[in-house]
Amino acid sequence: MRKALITIYLIMVCICISFTAKSQEEGRKVNIIPFPVIATNPTVGFAYGVSPGFTWHMGNSQNTSMSSIVGALVYTTNQQLLFSVRGNTFLEGDKWNIMADLRYQMTSQPTYGLGTGSGSIHPIVNNDYGYSERHYLKKHQMMEYDLIRAYMTGLRRYEDTRFFYGLGYHLDVIYDIDDHLLNLDTIPQQITQHYRYNRLKNFSTTGNTVSGVSLNLMYDSRDNIANPYSGRYAFASWRINPKFIGSTQNSSTLWLEYRDYFNLSEERPRHMIALWTYGWFVTSGNLPYMNLPAIGWDMFSRSGRSYTSGRFRGEDLVYTEVEYRFPLQRNSDLLGGVIFANTTTASSRTENINLFQNINLAYGLGLRVMINKKSRSNVNLDYGWATNGSQGLFISLNEVF
Repeated sequence: MRKALITIYLIMVCICISFTAKSQEEGRKVNIIPFPVIATNPTVGFAYGVSPGFTWHMGNSQNTSMSSIVGALVYTTNQQLLFSVRGNTFLEGDKWNIMADLRYQMTSQPTYGLGTGSGSIHPIVNNDYGYSERHYLKKHQMMEYDLIRAYMTGLRRYEDTRFFYGLGYHLDVIYDIDDHLLNLDTIPQQITQHYRYNRLKNFSTTGNTVSGVSLNLMYDSRDNIANPYSGRYAFASWRINPKFIGSTQNSSTLWLEYRDYFNLSEERPRHMIALWTYGWFVTSGNLPYMNLPAIGWDMFSRSGRSYTSGRFRGEDLVYTEVEYRFPLQRNSDLLGGVIFANTTTASSRTENINLFQNINLAYGLGLRVMINKKSRSNVNLDYGWATNGSQGLFISLNEVF
């Protein structure tokens, strides 16, 4: 079964590469940014590797939006190996938009329980997974696992509008889970949140599969997907994960996302306020613990600056971020700056934590270096702080949103 899943994954990687190769064969220029990765944040420790970016047009640039793919091959001091290919491809005349999110990771991640607020302060619980005893740890609950992700979505443009509609297939296989703090041999047993939740919901504690199809609607009027100066973006995706196509259990989820850009200067369009918000909800059935909505698990892993990936997780999650962007030079767009703030709220039906009951805040600032003026590709260096004491340096390619 695992060999078949890896084969599917490699086929999808080849499909993404073929779009780039086709563009080159037809004489269309592909801009390649061989971006080296030397970064640090709470999830990876220190990371070393490459994250090349590719931008091109599949047709006339007057009526075809820019396509963009970002790859990554990274090794970290937390002994993580991360490989990914993620991006959007617009076919000629924007008749179709192909979205891909492909990953293979041998990785680790701390978990902190479910929901936001005081209820998510990484408890270990005892006595048949109940709460008659609770021990609060001074450290998170670290887990090691392997991940195969293969998402592919095809969206058809509706007539001459900027509306798109289409179908997608989504596969997540998380396996070889090593829950470091779990110890069933002690008295009382040390039960982690991951173990407790998965046992309550009848999932395996060592690995699970979520395989589903999605119905998708999108509106995209952004002038540039790598670094928008104007337009707006809205995306809705209802995903159904039935057992008969490979999911461990039946479930469904809903993703709702909106982005907007408000210019503050006609002469300097880079001077703006940008808004990003999304909601991610389990609408039926149950998902394994590691597949529940969480910050940092969006397509490009950009949400939750200041936090480790997966710091907040729950059956329902709403994330909002506002960013003030501005040029740092009077007559050049080479250098820019940002000031950002984000909020996260997550629910936990098993822990009786409601959505919007608790809201966690983070903020920070960053530097932008435009390394390709035509495609507006940026190198981003951001440092963020959170009200719970989390902080970190985040380095990425292209605007965060």
